[in-house]
Amino acid sequence: MPRVKRGSARRAKRKKLLARAKGFYQTKSKLYRAAKESVDTALSYAFIGRRRKKRDFRRLWVVRINAAAREHGLSYSQFMHGLKTAGVALDRKSLAELAVSEPSAFAHLATQVAAQTKHAGA
Repeated sequence: MPRVKRGSARRAKRKKLLARAKGFYQTKSKLYRAAKESVDTALSYAFIGRRRKKRDFRRLWVVRINAAAREHGLSYSQFMHGLKTAGVALDRKSLAELAVSEPSAFAHLATQVAAQTKHAGA
């Protein structure tokens, strides 16, 4: 019988992987090979998801800003351009939060932008 010198390391590695697969469906949480494939897939999806989350939130913020800007007679692009020319340095996350929770503050910004666009157009 050959001598095994990595028995404890192998057991620890498998145990760690099966712990990561806890909660997976049927054999995917019990058998090493199925669990390994499932964990690898889950990790790759998690990697993709972390990047996708950034895209999704940015899209949500743009939609919210656009809706709030249109209530004040401005399109999203007009509003953002007006903010830039007025020298207002707020990011989309902050603007979307203002649009949802502080409509009066957003209205003040919109009037500033409208005045800026009239001034630039005249």
